[in-house]
Amino acid sequence: MHTTMSSRGQIVLPAEIRKRDGIKPGQEFEIERIDRGEYLLKRKARPRNEGLVKLLLACPVKGWFKSLEHKETTDDIQPPKLG
Repeated sequence: MHTTMSSRGQIVLPAEIRKRDGIKPGQEFEIERIDRGEYLLKRKARPRNEGLVKLLLACPVKGWFKSLEHKETTDDIQPPKLG
């Protein structure tokens, strides 16, 4: 495939690649220079739960999910005493 760099230094990924790989606007990439004229472009991995809170807040059953105040962390959880 072929693409051209704009005067602002932007390179557009062809629509076929974006569609096939599910690339959305705002997705971040890492670029590595291999050699003169040769580059490696890698999509950065997104956190597994990115967008989860937004999805839950958009739940059609209103009041089902409520945000919690962040007073506690998992470090505050005490393990149960065994035996």
